Amino acid sequence: MPRLFTALEIPARVAADLSMLRGGLAGARWIDAENYHITLRFIGDVDEAMAHDVAMTLAAVRRPPVTVQLDRLDSFGGVKPRAIIVKARADAALAELQAEHERLLRRLGAPPEPRKFLPHVTLARLRGAPSSAVAAYLGTRGYFPPLRFEAARFVLYSSRDSVGGGPYIVEADYPLRGKAAAA
Repeated sequence: MPRLFTALEIPARVAADLSMLRGGLAGARWIDAENYHITLRFIGDVDEAMAHDVAMTLAAVRRPPVTVQLDRLDSFGGVKPRAIIVKARADAALAELQAEHERLLRRLGAPPEPRKFLPHVTLARLRGAPSSAVAAYLGTRGYFPPLRFEAARFVLYSSRDSVGGGPYIVEADYPLRGKAAAA
């Protein structure tokens, strides 16, 4: 039973720049640069029939390429930090692409995504890292010049039940070259 999600891939040159932010934080398990991505919609564990339906339905998405700007290092988890992330600027085109994935997948019977969409790239998962150490890391590494790229496609990834961070397999890819769909 595959575990699926849709995402934007991070180009190798941008991933290389992001990987320079690695290190210097005890309790961090750094994600391999080739596994960096921006999740659009987590789908979860599905049977083969649903996986097929998802792949076919996503082929109907017609959107222009999306410009992504990564510009802020941050963490998830508040006083118990659980991840180091780089936030992507949430522009309208990216939000509309994600919302279309949400609508299409809900029509297929996927449960609604309970979390608010916050586009980001996860750099590390944290285990037992004190919030003071995370704050110090963010303070010393927090500023970097914005990284921009144009996403010309989105992908349907699968992963196996593991401890996160990959490996991810591209099950299907979908070009972003059409006009925006009417809402």
